[in-house]
Amino acid sequence: MSNAAALFARWRVRLGYILAVFVLIFARPTPQSVAMGAAIGLVGLWLRAFAAGYLHKQEKLTVAGPYAHTRNPLYLGSAILALGAGIATHSWISAGILLVYFSVVYSVVMRREEGELLGRHGESFKQYAAAVPLFFPRFTAARMNAANRGSFSLAQYKKNHEYQAVLGYLLLLAALLSWWWLRRG
Repeated sequence: MSNAAALFARWRVRLGYILAVFVLIFARPTPQSVAMGAAIGLVGLWLRAFAAGYLHKQEKLTVAGPYAHTRNPLYLGSAILALGAGIATHSWISAGILLVYFSVVYSVVMRREEGELLGRHGESFKQYAAAVPLFFPRFTAARMNAANRGSFSLAQYKKNHEYQAVLGYLLLLAALLSWWWLRRG
């Protein structure tokens, strides 16, 4: 990873924490909005968990499971989580902050990772990229080389620490409910 990419990776997380404060300040959650956001968030968490069970970071080009529909199922799951969070906040301002942050940061991240994958996997990645869209999924799975097929693995899910997304989302929902509780008086 280049120095600029490492700096961006560090600052995107720090910026996310700062923006989270503003998301909470402008949030006007209700128990109903939090429940609706949680339901949508479950879809995003499921997609992230499903993708993490296939992903072998730095080991091989993952093209099976959800990766046969989109090259970035983890980020698609994150987008669904952001949508759920925006709905849970019950605030256009908070939802807008989440949308802008996600759009800017993840478009840069996806393109940077594309370059890394191209450098690491060359022609195999070019063929994969030609068959599978960057973000918005195709409805039918792309047919890829049989040598690159894989299957879901709970051990791989755990290795990728995807449970942290579940904990983070639960903390967000708890914070929104706490914010509602404090503001209702």
